[in-house]
Amino acid sequence: MPKGYIIARIDVTDENAYAHYAKLATPVIEQYGGRVLVRGGTCHVLEGEGRARNVVIEFDSLELAERYYHSREYGAARAARSGAAIADFIAVEGA
Repeated sequence: MPKGYIIARIDVTDENAYAHYAKLATPVIEQYGGRVLVRGGTCHVLEGEGRARNVVIEFDSLELAERYYHSREYGAARAARSGAAIADFIAVEGA
């Protein structure tokens, strides 16, 4: 079965509120079997527009990645992120 990935591109606008979001989101990622492959780190935009922070989370399937994102638990974390960042999130199937 192909893996599922959540890919997030983020510009943080409030570091303290975003740190609170990350503390809430991390156990939910683990609850749904997610593995953080990329969280922050150096990024070089090679083409197009980029964001300052990038996150890649691997799940055992696309369905599980989407269940994580739409879960009540992650919804609470998303609410904490409101106003703390400008973000793009996608779920994608991969190898």
